[in-house]
Amino acid sequence: MPLVAHSDLPTFERLRQSGQEVLSVERAHRQDIRELHVGLLNMMPDAALQATERQFLRLLGACNRIVQFHVHPFVFGGLERHGAAREYVERYYEDFAQVRAGGLDALIITGANPLEAEITREAFWEPLIEVMNWAREEICSTYVSCLATHAAFRHEYGIDRTRLANKRWGVYSHRVVDPTHPLVANINTRFDAPHSRFNDVPGAAIEAAGLRVLIEGEEAGVLAAVSPDRLRFVYFQGHTEYDSNSLLKEYKREVVRYANRERDDYPPYPEHYFPPAAITILERYQACLGKHLDGGEALPPFVEDEIARLVDNTWLDTGKAIFNNWLGLVYQLTHLERGIPFQAGIDPRDPLGLRQREADLHPCRPHAMPG
Repeated sequence: MPLVAHSDLPTFERLRQSGQEVLSVERAHRQDIRELHVGLLNMMPDAALQATERQFLRLLGACNRIVQFHVHPFVFGGLERHGAAREYVERYYEDFAQVRAGGLDALIITGANPLEAEITREAFWEPLIEVMNWAREEICSTYVSCLATHAAFRHEYGIDRTRLANKRWGVYSHRVVDPTHPLVANINTRFDAPHSRFNDVPGAAIEAAGLRVLIEGEEAGVLAAVSPDRLRFVYFQGHTEYDSNSLLKEYKREVVRYANRERDDYPPYPEHYFPPAAITILERYQACLGKHLDGGEALPPFVEDEIARLVDNTWLDTGKAIFNNWLGLVYQLTHLERGIPFQAGIDPRDPLGLRQREADLHPCRPHAMPG
């Protein structure tokens, strides 16, 4: 939790200017230790439903031990479920009406499986926009992932995504480009993060719309950005929540599709993910699979366990730190009553006071202050 500036010690102001969260005594006295209610709109397809749920709950569980988190996984119409996944959702998930009635302090919106070239034609488009519109009015901050980020960019700011020549798939190096924002306080200035997407929104388009890019990579592009108010929506194009083997499971799925002749080409490796020892095993497997497809041998089982022991996770600690920073800010700012996004005296157009600080430091910068 943040420091409290209970004296005129100059270090407090130095830390605040560098992006460290430092509370005034008055603001600290307004806070109560209480639970936070966090919604999880899980739009992932059936096969990834529970894995995605575990990934985000793991991040929540790794956050500050003082706060008690009540998690509300929920769904809406437009996401078709089948079999065990449908039974699981019906048993354990709330519907949007329940969550809306109870209110939330924070919301997580996962990615989804793209089925349409035009995002506004997705079956989930209208109900997703309804959730986002509600979140804008009644929730302190919303964490948006992958395809949902592209939907938000289109709906909120009119930014169209661009289809990539090849799927951006792998683990890429990124750098913090705005170290003064408290969301990226006390994390490595350079770190890895996974991506798995067919589309992209470049940093120039994001900044031109008044948003702020926080983390970006030379190969992967923007990883994280925030809405013009700097907090209400936190957008991720990548997946810092991924397990070590998430990309491995995606690769296995594509290999199985090739074996079943559902795709013509053998899937490329996720970039910068498999070490040389794993590639040697995978090349041997590909040769065996080729013999099977030629009719000479039985289908070999995929070498998932062998590969899983060799891949490294180079992003989880940073993902946890960003998530902890995000929920810490929500805890400091949100109202005690769910449904009211902020405490008294907090400007919803500039809840962190960052835009005012930017306006004071850079009075000629566009979008420095809300209209």
